[in-house]
Amino acid sequence: MDIDRVAGEEVCCLDAELLQLPEVSSSVLKENPQLAEDLFSQWISLSDTSRLVKTLIDDAKAGNPINIPGSSTNASAGGVNSLPSMFPAGSAPPISPRSSSGSPCTSKQKTSPSSLGSPLKLVREPVREVIPQFYFQNGRPAASELKENCLSRINHLFRNDLDGLLIDEFKPVTKIVCKLPSFFSYALFRKIDVDCTGIVTRDAFVKYWVDSNMLTLDVATQIFNILKQPDCKYLTQSDFKPILRELLATHSGLEFLQNTPEFQERYAETVIYRIFYYINRSGNGCLTLRELKRGNLIDAMNHADEEDDINKVIRYFSYEHFYVIYCKFWELDTDHDFLIDKENLVRYGNHALTYRIVDRIFSQVPRKFTSNVEGKMCYEDFVYFMLSEEDKSSEPSLEYWFKCLDLDGNGVLTPNELQYFYEEQLHRIECMAQEPVLFEDILCQIVDMIAPEREDYITLRDLKGCKLSGNVFNILFNLNKFVAFESRDPFLIRQEREEPTLTEWDRFAHREYIRLSMEEDVEDVSNGSAERNSSKICSVVLICSNRQHSCLCAITSICTPEFYSDFQECQMLYWVGEMTVMREAAPFLDDFSRASVIYGKAAATLVL
Repeated sequence: MDIDRVAGEEVCCLDAELLQLPEVSSSVLKENPQLAEDLFSQWISLSDTSRLVKTLIDDAKAGNPINIPGSSTNASAGGVNSLPSMFPAGSAPPISPRSSSGSPCTSKQKTSPSSLGSPLKLVREPVREVIPQFYFQNGRPAASELKENCLSRINHLFRNDLDGLLIDEFKPVTKIVCKLPSFFSYALFRKIDVDCTGIVTRDAFVKYWVDSNMLTLDVATQIFNILKQPDCKYLTQSDFKPILRELLATHSGLEFLQNTPEFQERYAETVIYRIFYYINRSGNGCLTLRELKRGNLIDAMNHADEEDDINKVIRYFSYEHFYVIYCKFWELDTDHDFLIDKENLVRYGNHALTYRIVDRIFSQVPRKFTSNVEGKMCYEDFVYFMLSEEDKSSEPSLEYWFKCLDLDGNGVLTPNELQYFYEEQLHRIECMAQEPVLFEDILCQIVDMIAPEREDYITLRDLKGCKLSGNVFNILFNLNKFVAFESRDPFLIRQEREEPTLTEWDRFAHREYIRLSMEEDVEDVSNGSAERNSSKICSVVLICSNRQHSCLCAITSICTPEFYSDFQECQMLYWVGEMTVMREAAPFLDDFSRASVIYGKAAATLVL
């Protein structure tokens, strides 16, 4: 081995302490690194040093223990094991006088690496820890056992169709192999059949599902990759249309819509709008994979695939919910051009909203309208508004109304902004001859409910941290719900506690669907379409009073003879304003034959 080459490789690790030169002060070497390198080069070129290094190398190769000469703590002591000196005898420069006790060299020799007795620092190669690969661009490869099981199921489904499967035969592959909802079969089929041949072969499916590692991805990522367009990192509303068309064509709970393609389209649009309302938190119309994973859409899809009654899938897919939204929009859209203006929206909820909040909605502060007509709100915009209005406990709703109240857009609600919206509400209360509530008292009530971090303003974070935040908005611009909140009917409170999983929107949609469906039944009766051969008319009148005004609600029921006796003795609860009253059923009141709601036997316990 070339000694000079060894010296060149190790000189970068040279430590002045390890040179062990009693003739030269270590401080001088530290201050002059070049001097230390020159001295080392001179030392390594000596014949004695060359023999010593070769001996150490031979011992290391042979595996013998290495005894480094000169390991004695007394570097100046002579002997056969001492390292050769670089200075001839008597030619060493004088050492500056110092006290033995105060010498830094003396104090360091106890713990210094120089005790090793070698002028070369021993450098060890760092132990490299092997980190297994944790990122795979195309997904983690499937384990051999998982892959074999998947291929076995694929072979079983494709064994009778060597040429491939048609789209009508592909549903078992979607359910059994991919474990996805059955209404994804069309979208998955088109994803694999890129050439539109109408057939998916076994090899093509294996290449897409197994070889591309789709098998090992989580369900949300699988659905995301199936629905999204190539080279696109998000989902748009149009990406959901194929699976909803498949759902409408195959789900047993939606068969009655087969002959009404217009309502099929409206149903699909409503479901998509609801999905983006709750899951697309950025509100930009681009649904990311992260948003999809954070939402509950996958569970709702699986529920819709397993449940025969689509109305039990209250998340996104309920037909009853669509029916309520669409009928509400149709009631406001008097000219039926599928657009509504300010005057139309003011009539929502029996004129419950103030003009000021309606102006803020049409200024497009909470959400920019998707309609291309100035001053008009389209169906999609109305869906966002209605979901926000009827369920003010959800985060999208809180953000929607917070933007409406934040007049200056600084991210906080000040008392002046709250007072601006409450002024019109106070005027409406006075016009109803009710006792007005001053804004100072309302402000104290709001602060007590929200408990904000600072009492001089309210932030969106404060509202999201309080369960009563929705009532704040009702107090400021929804008169009907404000009066209802002040009444706090104990029966309704108990009902909410019994069904904690239902949201405000779920309860509202259920009540409205019953009302709207019964109104339709009344129209059928007035048109002579209802059979009355074995029926008797029983009418129930509930008269409820609330301070200075009274409300007359006529409820007509068509009940069969076997239900008639039950109806004679039934009692019903109906809540209006602050009072809950109970009235016995009054049968045969023909004066109210044109009442707006029809109930059956179940009406005896129905609370409106």
